[in-house]
Amino acid sequence: MNWLFVITGAMIGAPLRYLTDRAVQRRHDTVFPWGTFTVNVVGSLILGVLAGAATAGAASSSTQLFLGTGLCGALTTYSTFSYETLRLAEEGAGFYAVANALGSVAASLGAAFAGVAVAEAIWL
Repeated sequence: MNWLFVITGAMIGAPLRYLTDRAVQRRHDTVFPWGTFTVNVVGSLILGVLAGAATAGAASSSTQLFLGTGLCGALTTYSTFSYETLRLAEEGAGFYAVANALGSVAASLGAAFAGVAVAEAIWL
């Protein structure tokens, strides 16, 4: 039964990732992968809130499977982040490659910490 929560979350997260990526990237006339950056930061924020809620006992295991493993697993993308960073470096956009690598990691970690802090403020 747990796999249904994961599949259902992924069925929402994957198209949400694609649509968000396209919508964000369309608004920016740059080689920087803003779409992937956005989905990774938003996914990290959601996962941070979920982790904080789980720690406080406010998120059931099915919620964790649905939102954490399913939705966030399909919404966020380490492989695309890696590929886009490599592509930027190969195309001579070294500054953007480094900015993407450092900025994505810093912003995603910051979002995860912020999510946990929000959850603690709500549930603790």
